[in-house]
Amino acid sequence: MKKIVGKHGGYRKLDSFTLTSIIQLATWRFCNVFLNRRNDPCGRQFDQMTQAARSGRQNIVEGSERAGTSAGTEMRLTDVARASLAELKADYEFWLLSHKIAPWEPTTQEAQGVFGVRLDPNPLSETVSLHQSAVYTMAQYEKFAPWLDSDDPTCVANAMLILISRVLNMLNRQLEVQSEVFQKEGGFHERMSAVRREERDKEQADPNAPACPDCGKAMCQRTARSGRNAGQLFWGCSAFPECKGIREI
Repeated sequence: MKKIVGKHGGYRKLDSFTLTSIIQLATWRFCNVFLNRRNDPCGRQFDQMTQAARSGRQNIVEGSERAGTSAGTEMRLTDVARASLAELKADYEFWLLSHKIAPWEPTTQEAQGVFGVRLDPNPLSETVSLHQSAVYTMAQYEKFAPWLDSDDPTCVANAMLILISRVLNMLNRQLEVQSEVFQKEGGFHERMSAVRREERDKEQADPNAPACPDCGKAMCQRTARSGRNAGQLFWGCSAFPECKGIREI
């Protein structure tokens, strides 16, 4: 029998999840250290930035877990994560603009330093413990610590612009892959329909049924529903709709 619930989870293996975890940690520090009653008197900037960072990370988690029953939901949540991080990126950009500072040019030494940092190969498995996952995430954070733990908010904001842009590119690629998988394998409702057809065809199995001329699988008696042959019996491939082979009775 075909599986109804598809592959899901495994988000801790994604570099996008690791980087969004780093982004959320760094955003929490940025807001705690650099926002105050003078530049954020109502605390709204704090809330908006920390919530956008959280949304980016948590929607990757939820999308990965929902992948088994809804490919459409997985793609929508991945897109929500992307939109939340784009919003956060705009907040860091505005911080710099509000201080009359332009973001780093990609060719500058400072920017190249951040661009040059790469994550270690991810050793985590599907059965990884929370302890192992946290140890890996903290080790990757330390690679960016010279910028993210800086006492200069300009340095932190510029580094965050680079990291967020990197994750946005990753999420764009994830959406492309998710779309391709959906086109090839379908979603939850398609799998449910396939399982129902499989069980129905087993119940209707005829030991004298011929083999499909196209794929060789057993055929089932079906009734034409439309056209000039409506109401007439014919042999249809049990693998329909993947195979549309037919024989006359």
